[in-house]
Amino acid sequence: MSADIAHLRDIQRIRDEADCLADGATVEAAIDRIAAAISARLSNADPLVFSIMNGGLILTGRLLQKFDFPLELSYLHATRYGQSSQGGDITWRAIPDADLHGRSVLVVDDILDAGYTLLAAVDYLRGQGADEVLTAVLVDKRHTRKARPNLKADFTGLELPDRFLFGSGMDYRGYWRNANGIYAVKGL
Repeated sequence: MSADIAHLRDIQRIRDEADCLADGATVEAAIDRIAAAISARLSNADPLVFSIMNGGLILTGRLLQKFDFPLELSYLHATRYGQSSQGGDITWRAIPDADLHGRSVLVVDDILDAGYTLLAAVDYLRGQGADEVLTAVLVDKRHTRKARPNLKADFTGLELPDRFLFGSGMDYRGYWRNANGIYAVKGL
């Protein structure tokens, strides 16, 4: 058996053995709640929406279809994880180049774990002249290791336990962002 096939079997085994913490319907309901709250807050603000790549891509796409107001879309790519399961220093892979002066900005990401990446993005966007920077995440992971005490996103879909999560944008070693629902790796 080649190493590639063994690797893919291991990735499949992780999904097959995972604990489902939120099924697809639960995730969809959470996205509906986030979209309604964002719409109430930003529908008249001419917002610029930034998706944090790669995790925020799926949530951003699902939210955009629920917004019935004009907005601009862009992305940024900042990461602490890469393919690792432990965070390190923030690495900027794509810095926003839009004119942010006087704008309302929404930053969308998959998960608020410690929050270092989200805070770095917010600080950068504020430093570029945005009037306000709001944040939206699908999942806020419950633990006390946040980058600062009581750190919360402005819009949150679900609060889930402190486990290794994947699905609905979150990944396991680069895989399973596409899983319908949110899963926890067995034993982690």
